[in-house]
Amino acid sequence: MKTRAIVLIAILLAVAAAAVWVGWMIRYRPLTVFAWQTRAALRTAGLRKVTVEAPVGRQTVFTGGTGPLVVLLHGAGDGAGTWFKVVPELIRAHRLVVPDLAGHGESAPRRGPIDLKDVIGGFEAAMDAVTPGEKAVLVGNSLGAWVAMVEAQRRPGRVAAVVCIDGGAIRGNNLSARVLPRTRDEARESVAQTRDPGSAPVPDFVLDDIVRQARTGPLARLAATASTMDRWILDEERLRDLSVPVHLIWGRSDRLVPLEYAERMRANLPEPDLVVLDRCGHVPQIECPDALLAALREAVDSSQSTVDSPPVPSRSP
Repeated sequence: MKTRAIVLIAILLAVAAAAVWVGWMIRYRPLTVFAWQTRAALRTAGLRKVTVEAPVGRQTVFTGGTGPLVVLLHGAGDGAGTWFKVVPELIRAHRLVVPDLAGHGESAPRRGPIDLKDVIGGFEAAMDAVTPGEKAVLVGNSLGAWVAMVEAQRRPGRVAAVVCIDGGAIRGNNLSARVLPRTRDEARESVAQTRDPGSAPVPDFVLDDIVRQARTGPLARLAATASTMDRWILDEERLRDLSVPVHLIWGRSDRLVPLEYAERMRANLPEPDLVVLDRCGHVPQIECPDALLAALREAVDSSQSTVDSPPVPSRSP
């Protein structure tokens, strides 16, 4: 009886400790908990996690499904899990590849500055390992759109089309953008720039975690290498020379990378199309996934005819 009582007490103490830890994580690390949940949702939807070696270190990729190849690229400071609301629908008819870009999620480097060169190199290494020689539709949000456009310029033979969601590879000119908040009020404004005014307010404890991550998270680590990013900006001539279709999808309420950015990019692309999502901000896959899915299906389906076309020689940076 004593042994059973001791075991029962030990179990109860372990459960209590676990509950305290979970409560602490939800209160003080809500962004980490959310990331765990979204990554678990990718697996539930049918994706499996694999790791591949790259010059920058081991990269993590979620992949699964059958059909035409679609690659989903997240934005700065985010991770593969950001697509958890659209993956269950897309995987019905497509083979999906969803990487953690270098320095994000579980992909190396885990510490120190993140150079855009390593982000692009890590992505290319992951693609070569997981989808060797295959053509894909690259769908990118924010930083992911930048990576997708650079890849289309560097290796057009691997890209059937690019879908840019609130991001791209031209120079921005939004001087009021706030991406590294230092206080709760600054974090509130930072969030407001990325969301529709009608969306639910973000709780203060989440804002506090945004401030914490702004100090040492991927966004801060990327910002540390800002002086090296100019070489990856596509000027007007290189935009006009892109040989793959480019589709633009934009949240009308995005104040971080506003619609004016999309219009400037569209003016120099060969034959772009622009779909504007009402009541959506900078991250439509989270804020308005249904509207994004409708636009994505149209863009991806219109690009499938180029998937099996002969490869085009790669270009240098």
